[in-house]
Amino acid sequence: MDRAEKREFVTDLHETFAGSGTVVVAHYAGLTVAQMNDLRSKMRVAGGTVKVAKNRLAKIALQGTDAAGISTLFEGQTLIAYSRDAVAAAKVANDFAKGNDKLVILGGAMGKTTLDADGVKALASMPSLDELRGKLVGMIQTPATRIAGVVQAPAAQLARVFSAYAKKDEAA
Repeated sequence: MDRAEKREFVTDLHETFAGSGTVVVAHYAGLTVAQMNDLRSKMRVAGGTVKVAKNRLAKIALQGTDAAGISTLFEGQTLIAYSRDAVAAAKVANDFAKGNDKLVILGGAMGKTTLDADGVKALASMPSLDELRGKLVGMIQTPATRIAGVVQAPAAQLARVFSAYAKKDEAA
């Protein structure tokens, strides 16, 4: 890379760090190309991205962002996984690391909060934004269903009473 490309890369990476909900940093030494492509595709499906960046350029790009506290993690062969969703990048990276011991999570950042490896794992165990939305919709719909059942119950009881009187009158 020449200087102009490096400058553009650092600018793009700076914007990425500034706009991401979560950034996860991990060592990837020993991963094959197929495994790395698998990680990238899983992250893409979840709404995140995986990048491999030179540590020096990543440290420069971190300056002035909320995630500046993770600059010490950039040593050795590191990759960056990030997403706008606060949980997606951590969840995919953690799940991939469980199945592949070559990916070692070092830590990350969520906004201004710097996370260690255990913090990233704890974040990965939280439900995603879509799961929370589903639970919220379910909670909202449940009372509506109960209200409809309660409102319909008296009408059904009245119908049964009228039916019983009608049968009684027919029998008499």
